[in-house]
Amino acid sequence: MAGHSKWANIKHKKGRADAARGKLFTKLIREITVSAREGGSDEASNPRLRAAVLSAKSENMPAVNIDRAIKKGIGELPGESYEGAVYEGYGPGGVALFIEVLTDNKNRTVSEVRHLLNKYNGSMAESGAVAWVFDQKGVIVVQKEGVDEESLMTAALDAGAEDIIEEDSCYEVYTPMQEFDLVRKALESESITLERAELTRVPQNTVPVEGQSARQLLKLMEMLEDQDDVQRLYANFEMDDEVMAEALAS
Repeated sequence: MAGHSKWANIKHKKGRADAARGKLFTKLIREITVSAREGGSDEASNPRLRAAVLSAKSENMPAVNIDRAIKKGIGELPGESYEGAVYEGYGPGGVALFIEVLTDNKNRTVSEVRHLLNKYNGSMAESGAVAWVFDQKGVIVVQKEGVDEESLMTAALDAGAEDIIEEDSCYEVYTPMQEFDLVRKALESESITLERAELTRVPQNTVPVEGQSARQLLKLMEMLEDQDDVQRLYANFEMDDEVMAEALAS
């Protein structure tokens, strides 16, 4: 999971630059709108909406934008109609890719995704071909600064977390889907500030990637992330720090 986890942190940092030009906000607004449409406007009973709102707040999205997106979702305000879709494929080196999108034109989106896969030595796959590789989990990211590690671990594990991974500047707390909200509330009750809390997919196994395949894979993932309709991208690659740094710099 190391490569996938490192990429998640890289894309989050990149997302802060995207927010300046509106791209990240657009994706967050779509997620909030669809979450409200499918599960209602009450965050207490709609975990997907609650996670989307928390992500928006972590990126300093104005409250009025969040409220407007929710109202569009429940029909109180007019708005675009987005549909969810999943595309599966393979990247360079045989890496499995699971791509979640929200789109108002599936034909356009699948064409653009297929074009990017082909351009960077990847390919589309049949539905179900790679979905089994990824387990659905909750992930909560907490910055290390000002956090007592023992208190964090005790609160998280007692509430049902199954794994805590220490990264350079943060802790990543992974939970089963059904325990996600309990763990989030437990950490908040300890006055632990959450940087992100979201639903994710974690690969059961990873594929080592290096050299040209590493460069092509990271470029492909960057281009897919930059595609307007792509909401979430998951990949089961393993890449050490030196290889990743070299690939990103090339």
